[in-house]
Amino acid sequence: PFHSRVLVFGLFACAFNLLLGFGGLMSFGHAMFFGVGAYVTAHTAKEWGLSPEFAIACGLLGALALGLVVAAVAIRKRGIAFAMVTLALAQMLYFIWLQVPFTHGEDGIQAVPRGKLFGLIDLNDQFALYFFILACFVLTYCAIYRFVQSPFGLALEALRDNEARAVSLGHNPDLYKLFVLIASALVAG
Repeated sequence: PFHSRVLVFGLFACAFNLLLGFGGLMSFGHAMFFGVGAYVTAHTAKEWGLSPEFAIACGLLGALALGLVVAAVAIRKRGIAFAMVTLALAQMLYFIWLQVPFTHGEDGIQAVPRGKLFGLIDLNDQFALYFFILACFVLTYCAIYRFVQSPFGLALEALRDNEARAVSLGHNPDLYKLFVLIASALVAG
């Protein structure tokens, strides 16, 4: 389980690096995407009885939806204002999650079934779970690498380095930052 946790938190670090390292946006509340993805995945697997792939897809959609909400509120802010807005939204979400009944408060959702991936691979086996998480990590890392090496990623770096010059070249900073925030939220979820 330790190696699996390292890979999961490595994915979160990749998501944060995508937002801060390439987008230049510091988020103090980035863990809210991680938490929403985890809660939605656990709830749909335990209460709705979804298979692991569908539960994970629901968790990703939950993080994506939250990313859209956060982007709508915070994307026009710059610097410390952006960081503080994300922190405020994360704290607000934290207290909401403590109160809603399906999260079970501070105890969290217990005894989440792992199930069988695609009906074939039993994720109760530690090795199968590890290799599934490893495959997710490698695929996501390759997707992020391709994303930042694309013309979009290079324009994003140009905006991070010198926004005024990138704007003079015709790039829309809010649009680029919107997409990187949503992509980072998806990966964090």
